[in-house]
Amino acid sequence: MPIKTTQEFARVIRHDVINMIHQAKSSHIGSCLSIADIVAVLYDHVMRFDANNPKWQERDRFILSKGHATAIVYAALAHKSFFPKKWLSEYCDDGKPLSGHITHKHVPGVEASTGSLAHGMPIGTGMCLALKADKLASKVYVLISDGECDEGTTWEAALFAGHHKLNNLIVLLDYNKIQSYGSIENVLDLHPLKDKWLSFNWQVDEIDGHNHQQLIDAIESAQQTTAPTVIICHTVKGKGVSFMENNLAWHYKYPDDAQLQQALAEVSGAK
Repeated sequence: MPIKTTQEFARVIRHDVINMIHQAKSSHIGSCLSIADIVAVLYDHVMRFDANNPKWQERDRFILSKGHATAIVYAALAHKSFFPKKWLSEYCDDGKPLSGHITHKHVPGVEASTGSLAHGMPIGTGMCLALKADKLASKVYVLISDGECDEGTTWEAALFAGHHKLNNLIVLLDYNKIQSYGSIENVLDLHPLKDKWLSFNWQVDEIDGHNHQQLIDAIESAQQTTAPTVIICHTVKGKGVSFMENNLAWHYKYPDDAQLQQALAEVSGAK
């Protein structure tokens, strides 16, 4: 059956991710679930691409800077026919294409390999500058984590993009407020986050990162600006699964058999 709404697409890829991480006995499920709605809106509503021609020159580009949340992007790419859905069952298998951190090698639709944090913004700004030089109207969407705002390269890229008025750059900041070893508040407080980006000459929007209409409206507004835009998306780590939500442990754990069934049931019934 065709997927009719971005909300339904988000449920489908959440379902895939839970199965993928359970089967692979992998990690980062909480990080994947927090960005499922953002990824669904981008791939099912916003971005221009051609799965039959992944290197189409006029495509929009997407960079997952928080490369450990790769499973959710792989799921979206599979459902958009960039590669067979069978690949999802081979996630993290030795010798198979879908590694535990996102890679462009042998994976159609992936623009850049990431995993060492805070590389997505520098890559994205370079792409944007090149697109402007080539007079192409494509947009570059970079999804970064709040933890990456601890990194100097994020702010170097922000300074560069603001200076060059890279209005073809749209950054979506996954503000789930939990990084690998604790809460943002305790590890390195980012407040006032919006003011920091404004001071770098960026357009800033702040939304509920699970509200699809807010995501669509913010992105459409960003597409019309004369400056780079960051959309601060307030999200919940582990969104959609009650025992994973706002729980640091699910940055690392995978669900056992009983937890798998509960998680799939909750995601299937999510609104």
